[in-house]
Amino acid sequence: MPVCEQLTQPYSDQKPGTAGLRKKVAVFLQPHYLENFLQAIFDVETSLKGKTLVIGGDGRYHNRIAIQTAIAMAAGNGISKVVVGQGGILSTPAASNLIRVHDAAGGLLFTASHNPAGPDGDFGIKFNIAGGGQAPEALTAKIFDASRTISRYRLFDGGSVNLDICGSQQLGDTLIEVVDSVDDYAKLQQSLFDFDLIRAWFKRGGRICFDAMHAVTGPYAQRILIEQLGAPAGSVINATPLEDFGGGHPDPNLIYAKHLLDLAMSKESPDLIAASDGDGDRNMILGRGLFISPGDSLAMLAAHLTKLPGYKSGLKGLARSMPTCRAVDVVAKALKVECFETPTGWKFFCNLLDADRLTLCGEESFGTSSSHTREKDGLWAVLAWLNVLATTGKSVQQLADAHWARHGRHYYVRHDYDELPVAAANTVVDSLRKALPSLIGSTHGDWTISQADEFSYTDPVDGSVATGQGLRIVFGDAARIILRLSGTGTEGATLRLYLERYETAADQLAWPTGEALAPLAQIADRIVRLNELTGRKGPSVVT
Repeated sequence: MPVCEQLTQPYSDQKPGTAGLRKKVAVFLQPHYLENFLQAIFDVETSLKGKTLVIGGDGRYHNRIAIQTAIAMAAGNGISKVVVGQGGILSTPAASNLIRVHDAAGGLLFTASHNPAGPDGDFGIKFNIAGGGQAPEALTAKIFDASRTISRYRLFDGGSVNLDICGSQQLGDTLIEVVDSVDDYAKLQQSLFDFDLIRAWFKRGGRICFDAMHAVTGPYAQRILIEQLGAPAGSVINATPLEDFGGGHPDPNLIYAKHLLDLAMSKESPDLIAASDGDGDRNMILGRGLFISPGDSLAMLAAHLTKLPGYKSGLKGLARSMPTCRAVDVVAKALKVECFETPTGWKFFCNLLDADRLTLCGEESFGTSSSHTREKDGLWAVLAWLNVLATTGKSVQQLADAHWARHGRHYYVRHDYDELPVAAANTVVDSLRKALPSLIGSTHGDWTISQADEFSYTDPVDGSVATGQGLRIVFGDAARIILRLSGTGTEGATLRLYLERYETAADQLAWPTGEALAPLAQIADRIVRLNELTGRKGPSVVT
């Protein structure tokens, strides 16, 4: 079967966002749309030729067809070997790990992460580079430029790969290796955590409920939690990956996983309740009667991480995205380790990880991970919490109470304004940006604004600069208001408003989050004018 060139015309809308190119399924079904973007990757990243490429996806609608297309194009563009997950399934952290295990030159991940799936849902693709991290902005900019001038793409014409049987197949000169999706990932987790101790915790009556949300982590959780760790049968729910994620929204937060919050607040609550998202890189953590915010989860894991086998040598450094609450900063100061504040997007952590300056990092959007991979890792966070519970013998509530008593508590919430008209979203951002200089020194209630700026980031490793990364209004250590445009939506524009308040007094550590943040929300409403300028009555989602 020959390699052929297919003539095509460029599309103008293939600019990747925070983590790859995400669009509605209908957009990807346009003639040559996916092929154009894939060819732009192959044209720009010429180092892939003659090397190994990892391919997989989160199992959403169009996943298997897209993977067959990607394999055919890999064969047509001189890739010597393709490693693909059985059934086309690979969680994002598992794919990152496979890139490292196979010393691959990169990977293609078909996912729209936490976005809904199905024929009317979203689809996406992102390119991960050698080492397993997301493509940096300079590279995605080149790929976008190439997509706007593309006139042809190359593929192996004829034949397809059986994705359901592990083993080797040949497509032209390209070797296709279908691998068990879980094996190498499970081995990695065994090297990091004390599986014997966690097994003993389950045998003593410890209980977990993990919701895979009919997304990619079902097979991973079933293998590790049930088969390897001995969690009681039924501990993993919604474990079968479905093309439409069961019709649900695969975003593990208090809105789309409210049933887990209800379980946590019930008499039947297990010790740990957790969930992951569409592609397995996010996590939500709850204990009996308690939700642990992503920023608190990051900080609490940082405080306990060196108790776990894979991290006994100590912490090289800690990092959070700028909108994430500053709880981990307080822990870093107590531990006397570096703490980095980066833009939103996991790719900004990767240089620090590769430079061995970072052990643990996280984002407010329910992402946490460590130096074991170059992506956020939802199931890793769950296993880390299990190991901490088994090691300390404490409950989630006891761990949280002790942490807040020592380090103080950062009350935190995010307001999402989804599917806004682009012009309205830009008006809000532009209006606040112009107002920032005049805000410094002004007093609002009990707080005075010490800093008001637009966040920019200079990478301490390579010196690259990222600008326009969100607007900050800072009231010293006491509070922050953050506004930024999201890069993960597929329709209109999404604005995110973040509110953070820090308290240390013993009698101020157990407030309901909404009550604690109500004064700050009123200040934000007056300063940012989000409802006024968009015509909305309130946020679409509050998490």
